[in-house]
Amino acid sequence: MTTKIKGTLLLVAAIALAATSFGQKMWTTDKNHAQLHFSAVHFGIAHIEGVFREFTVTMTSEKEDFSDAQIEMAAQVASVNTQVEMRDNDLRSKNWFDAGQFPVITFKSTSFKKVEGKNYQLGGNITLHGVTIPVVFNVVFNGWAVTMTKKKTAGFTVTGKLKRSDFNVGGTPPETGVSDEIEVWANVEIGKN
Repeated sequence: MTTKIKGTLLLVAAIALAATSFGQKMWTTDKNHAQLHFSAVHFGIAHIEGVFREFTVTMTSEKEDFSDAQIEMAAQVASVNTQVEMRDNDLRSKNWFDAGQFPVITFKSTSFKKVEGKNYQLGGNITLHGVTIPVVFNVVFNGWAVTMTKKKTAGFTVTGKLKRSDFNVGGTPPETGVSDEIEVWANVEIGKN
């Protein structure tokens, strides 16, 4: 066997190994079984909820306990939906999210630590309305299944809180009647590619 052929075979083997390793590590959202929610308190008396209809989560992880997980999320601001068209249009406007100038909310993890049992803490940086700050979310790993996608799938529930004022979104609570603190939560099924 010539040196050139050997070199070619080694290159092909290296590419195949890299592709296999990457395939084993990458996980993506099952969009039919994932929801990203938020809730604000209106004039101190009622929780008003909404969702971002278009968002994706990707994760790379080799370990079964996800201790090495790297997670990224991107939500399309224009997909915001509170079931009231007038309010949704206002949220997309410069009064609030300004979807024209800041079309995507992103999150990139810096840590994913097991706390106890199926409870984790997810640390990372969120970018919203042109502002990036570090945040920590609580995560519950809900277990494994092989779903209708025929993929090995993991389920997670993520919860946390953000302050609008940290991102310069909207006016003050006295001006708007909307709480500064916003609850966020997501239920995500994420499948192994």
